[in-house]
Amino acid sequence: MLRYIVLDAFIGLFSVIMCIWALIIPIFGGSGRAVHFRCAVPWAKVVLRVCGIRVAVRGLQNVNPEIPRIYMCNHQSFFDIWTILAFLPVDFKFILKQELMKIPLLGPAMTQAGYIGIERKDPREAVKSIALAAQRIKDGASVLIFPEGTRSEDGRLQSFKRGGFNLAVKSGCDIVPMAIDGSHRIATKGSLRIRKGSYTFQIGEPISLSGYGKRDIPRLMDKVHDAIGEKLS
Repeated sequence: MLRYIVLDAFIGLFSVIMCIWALIIPIFGGSGRAVHFRCAVPWAKVVLRVCGIRVAVRGLQNVNPEIPRIYMCNHQSFFDIWTILAFLPVDFKFILKQELMKIPLLGPAMTQAGYIGIERKDPREAVKSIALAAQRIKDGASVLIFPEGTRSEDGRLQSFKRGGFNLAVKSGCDIVPMAIDGSHRIATKGSLRIRKGSYTFQIGEPISLSGYGKRDIPRLMDKVHDAIGEKLS
């Protein structure tokens, strides 16, 4: 029990420090890319190390940091965010639910990094967020989406939301399917207990959007769902 309390306290305090650092970087001319690599990435690596988490990463040969892509990953735990930040060597922008962007310090820090909040309950605002994400891609950045929309309670892959696939078709950008397998055993949904352990992070081959239009989105969703699902045990 003491370990859980100490870890939660450390993560909270360290996160506050890194959020402040993220707000300071732009004052000295740093861009969203600088906030991502100088703040978010070190934050994630330190948290994983301190918590005693080991991640086996596979498929880095499928990553090209020079090409903007849409990275889609399943979502088992809040450790998924730190995992992707630590091990995906790309300047990407998270697409997150808008509620997270309203958290004091964390929300402004994520805004400085160029991350994008989506108001899922307001379709018109969601469309604006998709347009902003498309602009980020046009400007040369990749984006990261959890297509399930929320964490899985038991680690099993859930059905996908349509929004990220609308963005894919709108931008014509390749989708890279990724799978995190086992992080739900480290920190279960609804619990602050953090267990030591290991899990895998796999990056699949890019899926070309050539030949896909709006009418083909259901077929595209199935293809990405299958590509991620086959990497889960």
